[in-house]
Amino acid sequence: MKPAVSNNINITLPDGSVRSYGAGATGLDIAESISKSLAKAAIAVRIDGVLSDLSLPITGDAKVEILKRDHNDALEMIRHDAAHVMAEAVQKLFPGTQVTIGPSIENGFYYDFARNEPFSPEDFEAIEKEMRKIVERGDAFVREVWDRNKAIKFFKDKGEYYKAELIHDLPETEEIKIYRQGEWLDLCRGPHLPTTKHVGTAFKLLKVAGAYWRGDSNKAMLTRIYGTAWRDEKELNAYLHQLEEAEKRDHRKLGAEMDLYHFQHEAQGSVFWHPKGYAIWRILEDYIRRRIQEDGYVEVKTPQLIDNKLWEASGHWGKYRENMFVVPDVVPNTEEGGKVFKEEPTRFMALKPMNCPAHVQIFKQGIKSYRDLPIRMAEMGCCHRNEAHGALHGLMRARQLTQDDAHIFCTEDQIHGEVKKFIELFRKVYDDFGFHDVKILLATRPENKAGDDATWDKAEKAMADVLNELGIAFEYAPGDGAFYGPKYEFHLRDAIGRSWQMCTCQLDFVLPERLDASYVGEDGKKHRPVMIHRAVFGTFERFMGVLIEHYAGKLPLWLAPVQVVVATITGKADDYAATVLASLKKAGLRAELDTRNEKINYKVREHSHAKVPVMFIVGAREAEEGTVAIRRMDSQDQPVEKLENAVETLANLCKPPY
Repeated sequence: MKPAVSNNINITLPDGSVRSYGAGATGLDIAESISKSLAKAAIAVRIDGVLSDLSLPITGDAKVEILKRDHNDALEMIRHDAAHVMAEAVQKLFPGTQVTIGPSIENGFYYDFARNEPFSPEDFEAIEKEMRKIVERGDAFVREVWDRNKAIKFFKDKGEYYKAELIHDLPETEEIKIYRQGEWLDLCRGPHLPTTKHVGTAFKLLKVAGAYWRGDSNKAMLTRIYGTAWRDEKELNAYLHQLEEAEKRDHRKLGAEMDLYHFQHEAQGSVFWHPKGYAIWRILEDYIRRRIQEDGYVEVKTPQLIDNKLWEASGHWGKYRENMFVVPDVVPNTEEGGKVFKEEPTRFMALKPMNCPAHVQIFKQGIKSYRDLPIRMAEMGCCHRNEAHGALHGLMRARQLTQDDAHIFCTEDQIHGEVKKFIELFRKVYDDFGFHDVKILLATRPENKAGDDATWDKAEKAMADVLNELGIAFEYAPGDGAFYGPKYEFHLRDAIGRSWQMCTCQLDFVLPERLDASYVGEDGKKHRPVMIHRAVFGTFERFMGVLIEHYAGKLPLWLAPVQVVVATITGKADDYAATVLASLKKAGLRAELDTRNEKINYKVREHSHAKVPVMFIVGAREAEEGTVAIRRMDSQDQPVEKLENAVETLANLCKPPY
């Protein structure tokens, strides 16, 4: 006699309790069995770690978590569904518009539309009004699985040729999932909220932009509408305020106002540094050089152009070739019997996009012993990366960039100490610049990794062990490591709450192997060194951009390109002003003189606009008494002090951190 087959499934809840349900029970069924209030608040379910619709049947034993609207993952779902709601609103208001792709993104969502006449911000009010109607309607998001050919025909018949192309290009094994909200539907993997009402009304459309179909510049140009969506009005208003602040702090705008640098068409993605901007650069360079010298680094300089054979050997040619600027190495013309022969290039040179393979070449010069390790090799290395024109963004994303780069060659036994030493350096530096809110991610092996899993296991464990020993909280970023090894990503939060990825530290067992680097161990045999790639600022350009925006251009005294301006009230004080300037410069301060025949209020406004932190104002009385009136940016106070005292006080305030 056969045993009875059970149709029940065991569901393990987050608290570890196990409940039995009939096969096919949904997340909503489970929520209702726990409490009516949970069922009412539920928006999604996580089944064995996978986010799913509340209505999805569960067919086997599983670990289940019911998600409410206050869960972190709720925001991504709200934004995804807001994109669907926007797409329906657009198609209702503008018949004939084709919808293409519309994902959630950081802080919001977008949808790309095909329409003869592009959208503009003037259309936003009407679209938002229609979106609110769709939300209020409260239609359920219904998941359907369609036959591939039926789906292609359906969308073609509707004139949705982009959507039909997407379905046609999906793998044959992939289910064609359609989500319906009332009469409107779209191709989508899901998951979705229970109804459109769950999206809420804390959304706003922000801007329009052009976008090529599927990111291919050879294909049609579409119109992309960006929006943002949040759980409630408070979150939305906070984000909109952040956007307003970000616009005021835009480093491109402030860079022009402060006369720091400029860009121009003839050198897209490369910076023309003006004297004041380069002054900040040199201050940063001097600062980081002091810090790394304290930590025992040696500094090197490597070539800009390197034969592609080295990049092939390192693995960069196969993975980053499209981002490298390549120069053919052509043999010069030769002349024989009056005929000129020009040989075809037999090899290529590439402008280096990173410094690491070149540093290995220096390490390989001469025999290295275990006694020589660790070797901490630093370079303020200028690199070039062929970023797409559309991706360029001032100092934040440039084609020419300079890294405060270094590579530490060490033994496996030294990994722990060297990584720990670097984290101490990182903490010290970022504290000096006023960044105290930093999140660390440990990025692990990507799909296109080099090296075997055993090596990666060892490398990832070493990186995690250091953070655990130091008691530093971190999160994993699965699959985001470099192709040669795991890495720390340091994400700092600025004054208005934005997150920036800056500093990095990467552990590499692969590159020394590929480039045949070795040292002689205590046993007299050759061994491979471990290579630690690290940068503290990341790049000078990006770090400066973040600094400018973090401080809204009002840099700390020690960083300000002009620390003090001596401004005259009357021409009778010009000679004394020159004496004041000389005293300031003798004290090592970066000072300028303003003796123009302008009213003092005009001078104050102009220098405040340029973010000069301090002004020494002098007139006939100050000249007679040997004093200066001190005016600080954003302050109406103007105390008068003896020149010697004022200079000494300011010099002490302007000292860089040591």
